[in-house]
Amino acid sequence: MRITSKGQVTIPQDIREKAGLLPHGEVEFELRDNGEVVIRPVPAAVGGVRAAFARVRGSANAAQFKGMSTDEFMNFLRG
Repeated sequence: MRITSKGQVTIPQDIREKAGLLPHGEVEFELRDNGEVVIRPVPAAVGGVRAAFARVRGSANAAQFKGMSTDEFMNFLRG
């Protein structure tokens, strides 16, 4: 594999899939004492707004909300 003038390489698809490297994901590099380079995915941090949505995801499906219209539900949320 050739390194471009910008220092980029293309990781073959089968390698990306086996290593769990996803599009738009973050990776980290480790340079070992023997000169080997290890590339591994960085787990996506769930924080802030994403964490808030994750906590309440599916909660509007509770039995108390069944049959409510959108307006009724919005009134409930707003108090």
